[in-house]
Amino acid sequence: MNAVDRARVRDQEASLSARAAWLYFSGRMTQSEIAKRLGVPSTKAHRLIARATREGLVRVFVDADVSECVALEESLTARYGLDHCRVAPDLAEGRLPLRTLGLAGASYLRDLLERRVHACIGVGQGRTLSAVVKALPSMHCPDVAFVSLIGGLTRKFAANPYDVIHGLAEKTGAEAYLLPVPLFAKSAADKKVLMAQAGIGEVFAMSRAASLLLVGVGEVDGHAHLSETGMVGEDEIADLRASGAAGEILGYYFDGRGRRVASGLYGRAMSPDIEALKERTMVAVAGGVEKVEAVRAVLRSGLLDGLITDEATGRSLIEGEPVTAPSNSAPSD
Repeated sequence: MNAVDRARVRDQEASLSARAAWLYFSGRMTQSEIAKRLGVPSTKAHRLIARATREGLVRVFVDADVSECVALEESLTARYGLDHCRVAPDLAEGRLPLRTLGLAGASYLRDLLERRVHACIGVGQGRTLSAVVKALPSMHCPDVAFVSLIGGLTRKFAANPYDVIHGLAEKTGAEAYLLPVPLFAKSAADKKVLMAQAGIGEVFAMSRAASLLLVGVGEVDGHAHLSETGMVGEDEIADLRASGAAGEILGYYFDGRGRRVASGLYGRAMSPDIEALKERTMVAVAGGVEKVEAVRAVLRSGLLDGLITDEATGRSLIEGEPVTAPSNSAPSD
């Protein structure tokens, strides 16, 4: 058998494995029924299903409620004035529970896509949302559009700037609209120039019209996604911390009381005006030990309608003093 024939056999086996997994997990057929359907021995049907699981073709979502998490959801919803909240059981991952958050976020998004709730969904970027896309099963959603809420070009091009929006298009077959600009312009004047470029203004208009905004939350230190990709420099982080910044969303920074912070980055974010997004449903997927302060700051801003987080973060967020009334007023320059 030559190389071409061997490759063809491997492709056929991979296709057969995927079909067997689909019949077993989605079609709820027994291995004997699958063997008969595919015309293979029962032992091979078992091997095909095992191969699909081993190679990551199978994504499992458990819909059962966990009582401790449900109690946290109710407390967080009441404490921060949310419309809804999902708290995922911890998987003992460490300081940044990407797998936990990815699975929880993917389950939430999958449900909305299956029910065709939103025709246009705006998405942010970052490690957590990338984990959501990775955990999302392949779906056929040609009647849904995804649009970037923030610029994605980075100073460190080793990081894929479009992994979230491209990944969603690949997983769903939906149309996806990118913002091929930096997250921060060099100045407010440069932002106006970039906004005037062909195609950029149209994407911004679409992002403002999206009925669901799925975003991440950034901390204000050197470990933040914006810092590691070079979008925000060390001097800018120091300036933000000195100004009282505790958390970031879509390039906007908030202090511990949820008030927008004025800094050298103010007015330069290549994302829609945060005030213009108040009427949209905004849901954050965020968690981890190092992000508690940042998530609390963004929650106190009153901008979020929903939160998807992990159990440890949820417990930390309901500790401490009662939250004061959210403040959405823009800072003075």
